[in-house]
Amino acid sequence: MEIDRPGLAAFLRRRREQLQPEDVGLPRGQRRRTSGLRREEVAVLCHMSTDYYARLERERGPQPSEQMIASIAQGLHLSLDERDHLFRLSGHTPPARGTTGEHISPGLLRILDRLDDTPAEIVTELGETLRQTPLGVALTGDTTRYTGLERSIGYRWFTDPATRAQYVSEDHAFLSRMFASGLRELATLRGTGSRAAHCAELLREGSEEFRRLWDEHEIGIRPDEVKRFVHPEVGVLELNCQRLLDPDQSHSLLVYTAPPGSESYERLRLLSVIGTQSLR
Repeated sequence: MEIDRPGLAAFLRRRREQLQPEDVGLPRGQRRRTSGLRREEVAVLCHMSTDYYARLERERGPQPSEQMIASIAQGLHLSLDERDHLFRLSGHTPPARGTTGEHISPGLLRILDRLDDTPAEIVTELGETLRQTPLGVALTGDTTRYTGLERSIGYRWFTDPATRAQYVSEDHAFLSRMFASGLRELATLRGTGSRAAHCAELLREGSEEFRRLWDEHEIGIRPDEVKRFVHPEVGVLELNCQRLLDPDQSHSLLVYTAPPGSESYERLRLLSVIGTQSLR
């Protein structure tokens, strides 16, 4: 499949011009003359240089890799159909759709972009963080940085002690049962060749605790509505967790809030100040 440079350039320009800064969580600012987003703004959203992106719109440069195209599709908030079209214009076969995909729907992204004052994250069904709000990073750290199976919080729970340090110790036993139960349910649902089944196999080999819980065959242990996090600077936060599910991609938007006036609410406000300073 060959790259269609004129078609690719025209498609990118058109999608960029249709997006407004507020559509992607960016400030509009003053003295704005550009119709839609600027090229440098798109480059930031797509995690690439402005020069690289500009060359694509000018029908120049090397053929972009599949990774680059995936990043552009996410940065421009494309739908799955638009993403697949972008891949074909670039001379690549579109990725498979379904539960293993990591392309976040524009709807979930639009919601996340408006939660700049709230801890929130978008995760896969295996508990892999795809995107976080700044306050989400301040609460749990950047959990998008992991690679391989360590991207899954259920896997890290049994292999990395630092993961448990973020949760109240009295909740550890329940969370262990919950992660083991959830992984068993997912591995059964997706089948023996799935990533969930592979994750369970490795944990059975490497974790005595997981192996013992796996042999209990528990199913249906769901997360509590209130999660208790331990933050090194502000202490314990008891946060309600609301979940919004995208059934097409099996992605979940998790939003963490505290009742106004509660101690956790005040600590969350303090964390927003500390987190902002740290990120700067």
